[in-house]
Amino acid sequence: MSFFTSFLIAVGLSADAFAVSLTSGMALRRPRPLDALRIALAFGIFQAAMPVVGWLAGIGMKDLIAGFDHWVALGLLGLIGGKMIDEGIRGRPCDATVDAVPMSLWTLLVLAVATSIDALAVGVTFSVLVASIALPVTIIGTTTFVASFAGVFLGDRCARLFERKVEIIGGLILIGIGLRILIDHIS
Repeated sequence: MSFFTSFLIAVGLSADAFAVSLTSGMALRRPRPLDALRIALAFGIFQAAMPVVGWLAGIGMKDLIAGFDHWVALGLLGLIGGKMIDEGIRGRPCDATVDAVPMSLWTLLVLAVATSIDALAVGVTFSVLVASIALPVTIIGTTTFVASFAGVFLGDRCARLFERKVEIIGGLILIGIGLRILIDHIS
C-alpha cells in the first residue's frame, strides 16, 4: 500500500479523534499543552494499535476470503465511511459521551477506544491487502496524534462548526479508498 493511500486512510480514521479533540478544546477553555499531549497520545496510540489487532484477526481468515477480499475491503470501508457520514449529517447518537472532557484517565481511555473501533475493521482489511502493516500503522498513529493535538487548540478557538463536516469528509475518504481498492483488483 502506498504512502499516499495510507495517509488518506489515516486522515479518514483520525476524523473521530479530531472531532472529540476539537470538542474537548472547546470545553477545556484555555487548554494547556499537557492537556493536548495527553489527549493526542491516547488517541494516537489507540488508533495505531487497533489496526494491528484487526490485522492479526484477519490473518486467520485470509485464506477463507482471498477470492473476494477486494469486496470485503470495499464493504468494510464503505460501512465505516457511511457510518461516519451518517453521524456527520444526523449528529452523534450519544452526544453526552462526546461532550465529556477526557481529562480523567477512565474517560480518556473510553473515548480513545470508542474513536478507534473503526481502525479495528480497517486492520482486518489490511490483512488481505498489504504484506506489512508497519507503514500504515505508523502513519495512522502519527496523523491521529497531530490531528488530535491541533484539534484541542483549534477547539479552544472555534465553535462547533467543524465537527460534523469533519465526519462527512472522513467518511467520504474511506469510501473512496474502498472503491479504489475494488477498481485496482478488477482492472
